[in-house]
Amino acid sequence: MGVFTGDEAYSIPYIAHLLHSLPHVNISLHHVNSSFDPYNQIYLESLGILGSIPAALLILTLLLLLIYLLTRCCDRKPRPAKSIAALKVILACVSVLCCAAVGLGLYGNDDLHNGFTQLMQEARQVNNVVGKIRNQTELMERQLRVQASQQLLAINDIFDEPVSNMTLYKEAKGFLLRATDNCSLVANAAADIRHPLNLDLTEEIRAGERFEMVRWPLTMAILSVLLILCVILLVGVARHNRCALIAFSVCGLLAIIASYLMASVYISSGVALGDLCMAPDKFIEDRGYTELSKEILRYYTICERARANPFTQRLREAKTAIENVRTNLQKLRLPATYLFPKKGLDTKFSSLKNEINSADGLVTTITALVDCRTFHTHFLRGAKAMCNVGLTGLSMMLISALIAGFLLTVLVWVDSHTWIYIRKKKDYQDHNETDPFLPTAQASQAVAARTLQRSQGDGCDNRPNEQHHRGAHLSHLRGHTLGRLPSHHHDPILAGPNNGKYATLSKQCKTLESSDFY
Repeated sequence: MGVFTGDEAYSIPYIAHLLHSLPHVNISLHHVNSSFDPYNQIYLESLGILGSIPAALLILTLLLLLIYLLTRCCDRKPRPAKSIAALKVILACVSVLCCAAVGLGLYGNDDLHNGFTQLMQEARQVNNVVGKIRNQTELMERQLRVQASQQLLAINDIFDEPVSNMTLYKEAKGFLLRATDNCSLVANAAADIRHPLNLDLTEEIRAGERFEMVRWPLTMAILSVLLILCVILLVGVARHNRCALIAFSVCGLLAIIASYLMASVYISSGVALGDLCMAPDKFIEDRGYTELSKEILRYYTICERARANPFTQRLREAKTAIENVRTNLQKLRLPATYLFPKKGLDTKFSSLKNEINSADGLVTTITALVDCRTFHTHFLRGAKAMCNVGLTGLSMMLISALIAGFLLTVLVWVDSHTWIYIRKKKDYQDHNETDPFLPTAQASQAVAARTLQRSQGDGCDNRPNEQHHRGAHLSHLRGHTLGRLPSHHHDPILAGPNNGKYATLSKQCKTLESSDFY
């Protein structure tokens, strides 16, 4: 590129070289031209093939995860606590790394947004300059074709009246015709300057701004969701929450898909932008706006001091024609007022003088506006914003998407290997009932057997004799009415060792404990 010296110089970023060096191949794997050409279907095909690489990684990743989950879905073997703890440590560390990768994507998204926004601002500045040139040339053309021409036509109508001095009349008539012709020359020059610059970037700028208004918050939302998923996983690991880990296993698959799909878009966009940044001036010159000739485009994108302004000749012609109009009007004024003294020519000449002076000022303004330095300054700022800041941000987003997709794959794999060994609360309750500090079922049965043997040996089980005495005593009491029995009828055998009080177990009988029933 032909550029200014100093801070305004443009240099191709290293990232653009790196992305541009990636192989551009078509569907038959033949190399194609890597120059940025969005109107070429073969070039777009090569970008699509590059973008399909992350998509292929996504398909392979999902296939491996599917095979793994099918092999582990029925595995219910208990694992030692140490092994699960190791998996939880791995989940926590990888989750932190995944958060860092997503944070890199957020930072890159902000850089891309800033670069694209500045590019739109510079494009708007260029559009404003072009609009000013268009407005100024239209104003100058209107002043000379309409207002000045009306005044000259009115003077010409006055010259149709009979005069006494034909020699002076012919001389004045010549000045009037030359002034009219020069006004037409100035108006034609203004039109010639305006037509090549008859472009309007308003719709393109609005479309770009609308696109960025959707892309930036959408990307922020997707990356924020990925961060939330990582936080959910960290909370589930910290609290030993089985539901959180299961939720991450499901949502993690969607996150993997989103990461690799974003990587596909980013690598295609990054390579295209890198190709553009290799020669942005050449793209604008060759594939720019068809209304502008290549000579004019080259002048504004390169802005070499040795190259002449393509509008210089027309501006000089306009400047010379204005000077001729001014001279012709000065020479016309004296004989015209002499030949037609009472026709109000002084007012018309004053109005013409004002119109010519205004047109002269417009020519000076247009000369400054069409200078390449104004355009080239905005062009360089826009190129730097998009190729330095924007391309760097897009590269960060590409790296972030690839790393996040890989780390999310690891997280889903380890998480799916972890949550199946975390039992539910009911399982914990069952586990507490078989606590090692309580006697086992066999030990409880042994204790119960020993207790029964001890009871039989100590005379705690005397139920046959007791039944004989109770039968005799009940037959003796059949004649009594219900109520409290007299004390002299108490049978010492029925009363037992407590003399009619509530019976208790003998000291020789062992009381069964709760564990004896299990």
